[in-house]
Amino acid sequence: MRKLTYFIACSIDGFIGDPSGDAQMMVEMVDEEFFDFLKSEYPETLPTHGRRATGTDHLANQKYDTIIQGRASYDIALEIGVTSPYAHMREYVASRSLKESPDPHVEIISDDLVGKVRELKAEDGDLGIYLCGGSRLAGELVDEIDELIVKTYPIVLGSGMPMFGSGFAIGEFTLGEVRTFKNGAIVRTYSRKR
Repeated sequence: MRKLTYFIACSIDGFIGDPSGDAQMMVEMVDEEFFDFLKSEYPETLPTHGRRATGTDHLANQKYDTIIQGRASYDIALEIGVTSPYAHMREYVASRSLKESPDPHVEIISDDLVGKVRELKAEDGDLGIYLCGGSRLAGELVDEIDELIVKTYPIVLGSGMPMFGSGFAIGEFTLGEVRTFKNGAIVRTYSRKR
């Protein structure tokens, strides 16, 4: 069984973006040390156009070969003319409003999202599934998430987009690895208690 991993950046107070979902303030926290960490351990989480711009497009996928992202996350790429932001993986976009994919490499999941995720998790393979965001998508898939990798940056937003856009429910996870960085960022890995 393959794992679904929610690999997400957030503020100290648990927001993944400002009230509109903008997370640019977190991108600015990625310094050389943190970027080296991403390149060496999670290179596939960097968008293809970013990989090309930084000369890292040759790096092999290490943890994930499939990505699922929400419509709002996908729109960020579309706004800059990128129709396949993670061309180095199989790409899925969960959207009830986008009826046709603007790119043959990107498959739209418009209904039975949980069923599709379970189908992907049941596939054979050594690499997992990267849940890219956003909040509502993570809320819909909260029961399917096997692992959380939370990149916490040393900023407080006060309010904003929560990590999970879902109703109240308790889900238990076990803390695994914790990494700290000179810029104050912390990366924590959690596994779901089953």
